[in-house]
Amino acid sequence: MTTMPSFDQWMKAVQAEMEDALLRHLPATQQIPVRLHEAMHYAVLDGGKRVRPLLVHAAGALFDADARELQRAAAAVEMIHAYSLVHDDMPCMDDDALRRGKPTVHVQYDEACALLVGDALQSQAFDVLSSGNLPPERQLAMVRLLAQASGSLGMCGGQAIDLDSVGLQLTLEELERMHQLKTGALLRVSVLLGALAGKALNDDETAALDAYAAATGLAFQVVDDVLDATADSATLGKTAGKDAADNKPTYVSILGLEQSRALAEQLCVDAHRALQPFGEKARRLRELADLIVQRKA
Repeated sequence: MTTMPSFDQWMKAVQAEMEDALLRHLPATQQIPVRLHEAMHYAVLDGGKRVRPLLVHAAGALFDADARELQRAAAAVEMIHAYSLVHDDMPCMDDDALRRGKPTVHVQYDEACALLVGDALQSQAFDVLSSGNLPPERQLAMVRLLAQASGSLGMCGGQAIDLDSVGLQLTLEELERMHQLKTGALLRVSVLLGALAGKALNDDETAALDAYAAATGLAFQVVDDVLDATADSATLGKTAGKDAADNKPTYVSILGLEQSRALAEQLCVDAHRALQPFGEKARRLRELADLIVQRKA
């Protein structure tokens, strides 16, 4: 009888696979324009927790999805995530100099190069996602979901609201809506793409995964706000305390530390409850919800 790997073993294996998959799906650094391709590799490789790819793989396990299709979907989501970080860090937005423990792309290269890195990674993500071997209608649905999650009604919209909210007093509901778009949309689509790599979803399956992703995505942001207020830059790999310094509304500024921590714990319970219809096959998704709430960086 084969013993199931521990969560830590599984996570490290997926993270290692992702480095190979991302390297495989990025243009070679020897290919012209060399500097742009080098900067794309710098932005994507050798860094980050790979939470979104882990969600893709964990959701794919529900329906025994093909490993290659999961790697393709995970690489596409991670490229979108990396592009958003490159653009978010630029002086015209959050103006940050540190990301994943190293200089941000516009600092390491320059602002024009960073802008093009983000643009190119976004295009590359859709090239990767659209070149799989799934039934055409399912592949088109996956491309459309990623486009919606990363556009003005998803991640980009959330970032726009975030920028417009500096110095304002948001209600808890307004803050939640902002983060459902800015952070939650890409986490949700990671779960759905992983599941769709295995099969077409029925309404009940989609609703259950949506409920899980909503709770997990919100928990991710709540914990992010707590860590920004309590951890140091060396631990986080990015500038600590920046939200408060920039006068941005956060869960900590509205609820306080203890209530924010309690909210994260409750959201983890909600995520577990949403997965009940899937039984033991949802084990990795449950473990990821726990990781997101308990993480220290």
